[in-house]
Amino acid sequence: MTPIEALEVLELEAAELWQHVERGGRLARTAALALARRGSDDDRARLLVHPEAAVRAAALWAAGPARIGETAATRLLEDPDPLVVEAACWVLGELEAASAVSALARLARRHDDLRVRESSVAALGAIGDLRGLDAVLEAASGDKPAVRRRAVVALCGFADPRAEEALRRTCDDRDRSVRSLARDLVRDRGALDES
Repeated sequence: MTPIEALEVLELEAAELWQHVERGGRLARTAALALARRGSDDDRARLLVHPEAAVRAAALWAAGPARIGETAATRLLEDPDPLVVEAACWVLGELEAASAVSALARLARRHDDLRVRESSVAALGAIGDLRGLDAVLEAASGDKPAVRRRAVVALCGFADPRAEEALRRTCDDRDRSVRSLARDLVRDRGALDES
């Protein structure tokens, strides 16, 4: 798709955008983005149950947390496509949706897709509800480096001594990028001895 085609699609009315979404292909995602941004609540609801995962994910990212809401985003945590689940986690984190903490913790611990584990850990940190702390602690010590990095940042969202202790422990993580990030965060918080 050329930039000109994308711009032309963005200027279309809702009925024409839906034609592109239903036709599929290169312009379906762009049309879904436009509908999610400037369409009605009904348009967004239809996009979120569309059979194409790219359309569902585009709708989540483009509409934004306030227009999606906790209920719809929580339902999409069960979506079969990891990109949709990742976007739903982002929405819930932005909304600080405490009602989703248990579901997000389950994803952080068990989901097969790295991106979902990362985004669920980030959402738990954004929410900062102590019911999600154990899942973040587990991610900070036992997952892949990308998830551990995300968990290091998420730990800063919890007002709990266990989070502080874990943050200090990650200063000695086996991965250099995790270690460096943890040290920067601990230093910024004024809790690292410079000696």
